[in-house]
Amino acid sequence: MLRRFRSVFNAVKTHFQQVEKKAGVGGAQIWALSVIQAQPDIGVGGLARAMDVHQTTASNLVKAMLTAELVVASRDDADRRATRLRVTPRGARVLKKAPGPFSGVLPEALAALDDATLARLDDDLGKLLALLQADERAAGIPLAQM
Repeated sequence: MLRRFRSVFNAVKTHFQQVEKKAGVGGAQIWALSVIQAQPDIGVGGLARAMDVHQTTASNLVKAMLTAELVVASRDDADRRATRLRVTPRGARVLKKAPGPFSGVLPEALAALDDATLARLDDDLGKLLALLQADERAAGIPLAQM
């Protein structure tokens, strides 16, 4: 059983290493870029929801991408507090170099499972997490940043 967990972690780690090697940026940034490209003018809150991460995590990703000039941010005309994000030409080039899936191999594999398998897996992982007394806050950290 432990070997299976190692294999899962290794597959995830290997994918994100390949992404970083080919694209020059981390997997979480690639995923965020792909979300922003698919949803131009998305805000930080929308990005956080799309990636299923905490808003602070999304905000930190956006700051790094702004610094690297991968995205641009503009203020919403209706609500000046809201920020709208768009991928820059540089960000599009980085995204084009990155191997998919952009969200990572684990979410892609989970999406391919049937509902009954996913329900069983969720239940069993819940039991395992309870035994581990795992910190729930860790669930909001992208795998690419672990």
